[in-house]
Amino acid sequence: MTYPERATRRLRLPADDRSPATARAAVRTVLTEAGLTELLDETLLLTTELATNGVVHAGTDINLAVAADSIGVRVTVTDYRSGGIEPADMAMPEVTAEGGRGLLLVDRFASSWGTTHDATGKSIWFRIDRDPEAPPPERRTPAAEIPGAPVTDLAQLAALLTIAPALQSRLPVEQLVSELLARLHDATAAAGGAIEFDPGGGSGTGVLAKFGDVTDESVAVAVPVPVTAPATGRLVLTGEAGPEWRPLAELTAERIALALQIDRMRTDEQRRSGWLTYLAEAGELLAHSLDEHLTVALIPQLVVPQLGRWAAVHLRKDGGGLELAALSHTEEAELEPWRARLAAAGSALEASLASDGWTGMELPPPRGIDGIAVPLSARGTTIGVLSVGRPDDRQHTTEERAVVADLAKRSALALDNARIHAERAAVAHELQSALMPGTLPEVAGVSFAAEYLPAEAFGTEVGGDFYDATTLPDERLWVAIGDVCGKGAQAAAVTGVVRDVLRVMARDGRPMPRALELLNSTLLEQPGDLRYATIASAVLDREDEAIGATLCLSGHDRPLLLRADGEAEWVGHEGTAVGLFEQVKVNPERVRLEVGDALVFFTDGVTERRDLSVMFGHERIVRAVRDVAGKSARAIATALLEAVQMFSSDSPRDDIAILVVRCDGR
Repeated sequence: MTYPERATRRLRLPADDRSPATARAAVRTVLTEAGLTELLDETLLLTTELATNGVVHAGTDINLAVAADSIGVRVTVTDYRSGGIEPADMAMPEVTAEGGRGLLLVDRFASSWGTTHDATGKSIWFRIDRDPEAPPPERRTPAAEIPGAPVTDLAQLAALLTIAPALQSRLPVEQLVSELLARLHDATAAAGGAIEFDPGGGSGTGVLAKFGDVTDESVAVAVPVPVTAPATGRLVLTGEAGPEWRPLAELTAERIALALQIDRMRTDEQRRSGWLTYLAEAGELLAHSLDEHLTVALIPQLVVPQLGRWAAVHLRKDGGGLELAALSHTEEAELEPWRARLAAAGSALEASLASDGWTGMELPPPRGIDGIAVPLSARGTTIGVLSVGRPDDRQHTTEERAVVADLAKRSALALDNARIHAERAAVAHELQSALMPGTLPEVAGVSFAAEYLPAEAFGTEVGGDFYDATTLPDERLWVAIGDVCGKGAQAAAVTGVVRDVLRVMARDGRPMPRALELLNSTLLEQPGDLRYATIASAVLDREDEAIGATLCLSGHDRPLLLRADGEAEWVGHEGTAVGLFEQVKVNPERVRLEVGDALVFFTDGVTERRDLSVMFGHERIVRAVRDVAGKSARAIATALLEAVQMFSSDSPRDDIAILVVRCDGR
C-alpha cells in the first residue's frame, strides 16, 4: 500500500565534513513535520553513516532525498563514485576501527533497504516504519529546521543528546559515542570535534570518534570525559566557540562517560565470565592428564596466547635446583632463543624461591625477562615455577595476574597428581610382577608361553589375575592360572596366598584335589569379604612322546585343547571356586597332548572383552588360534592376545591373562 507523503526534502551536498550534519538536520526537520519524531534516533544514525560514506569515503558530492508518510520515512543517499558495494562493506570491522559499520547498521535497524548503481555512481536507500502496536510517542522538543544551522535553545540542546534506551542497548559503544558526538556537531556546528580515550590498560590514548579537522592548536573547547580511573578521556571542539559550547560539551561528555562506564562493566563481566570458563576448561584438561610428561607439556600451551606471548615451566630436579621442562611461544622462530635464555634462568628462579623476602605469591622475574613468575605449589611443597611473558605492547593486568596464579595452582595440583599416579603405578607394577613367575620352566619336550595385560582402568592397583608353572619331582610339571576377586592390596594378598599354597602343595606331592581343599580352608580363614578365586590347574607327566595332563577346574573357564591339525575342543569338568563354601567340588579329568598339541588357559578378561554390547566369547578364541595350530606356544599366545586387543578400540576393563602349554615331543 502506498501512503501520501507528508514532508520531503531534497538536497545536493558537497564533499565536505559538514555535509553529514546538514543531512541530519534535513532528516530531523522532515520527521518533525510528519509527526514521526519517535523515528529520529534510528533515522539520524543511519543517515549519518550513509552521508559520511558518501562525502568522506567515496569523496564525492551527494544527493539526499528524504520522504516521510504517515507510517515511516525513506532516506536515499546517492554518491558519484562508480561501482557497486564491495563485499568488505558488509564485513564486521575491527573493534578499534573508527568506521566500517554503515551497511551493517542499516541492515540491523532499517525496516527495509536496497541499492542501485550504474556507471556514474550508486544510491543506497533505507526505510524505517513505526511499530503499529507501539504506544504514541512522547512529544519531543522540535529542533531547528534550517539545515546546517546551530541549535541555540537549551531545551533543544538537551533533546538532541537524548537517545532512546532501546537504541542505546543495541548499539556498540563506539557507534553510540559517534552518534552523541554527531549530535553535538548538530548543536554547535563546530569545525571539528573528537573523543580521545585511554582505557588505562597500557594501550595508550586513541581517538574513539571524531568529525572534521582536529589539531591541538585549533582546540577551542576541551572538557574531560569523567570516567573511572585508570581510564581517562577528553572531548575537544574546534572552531569559533559560542557561549553554549562548553555546557553542551560537558553534558555530552557526561553522557559519553556513562555509555563508556556501562560498556566497561558489561565488558568486565563478559571477560570475567570468559576467564572463569577458560579456567574451568583448563582445569578439566589438566585433571584428565595423569601422565607427568604430558601434563608438563600441556601447561604452557594452555597459557599461550591467552595470557602471554610465551610461557615456560621449570621443575625441581631430584638433586635440587630448577630445570626448564616445557616452553611454548607464539612465534615458532623464537622458541630456541627463549629456550636458551630460560634454561639459564633456572638458578635465578631458585634463588628467588629461597629468598627470605618471598611471600609465596609472585616471584621477581629473572633479569632481562619481561613477564611474571608464579611458584607451582601443591600440598605444601613447591615443585616448580610457571613463567609467563607479557602480552604484546602492554603489561599484564591485575585480572590476568590473578588468572595466572589460579592456573598455577591447578597446574601444580595436576602435576602432583600425575606424580602420585606414576608412583602408585610403579608400585602396582612391581607388586604385580612379584606375583607372576620370573621365568617359565624350560623343559625338553614341553614349551610354555604367557601373556598378561592389566586393565588400564586400574593402572595404579594390582590385578587379581595370575599364572604360574613349575617343575615337580619325577619329571612332572605343574601349571595354574586363576582370577582372584577384587583389585588392590587385598586382592594381591589373596593372590599371593593362592599361588604359594598351590605351589607348595604341588611340590609336596599332594594330589591336586587335596591341594585345592586345603587352599579353600586357608582362604576361608582370611579376613575380609573378597577372598575367593577361580583356578584352572593341571599336573603334567610324560607318556612317551605325548604328555598326559590331569585337569582340575575350580570355578574357572575350561581350557582349549588345540590339536596340531587345527581341531579344537574344550576340556575339563567344572568344579567349585575356592574360598566360598566349606566344601569344594573337584572333578579331575585326564587329557592327552600329542606332539604339536597345546592347552590354552585364559582368564575371563579374554571372554568378557567387550565391543559395545558384544563380548569376545569362546568361539572367537577358537577362531583366533586355529590359524596358528601346530605352531609354537609363543605364536599361539600372541595370536590370541592380538585378537582380543583388536576386538575393541576401548582400553581393557579387566585384566587379561593367557597361558599356553605345548607338547613338543622328545
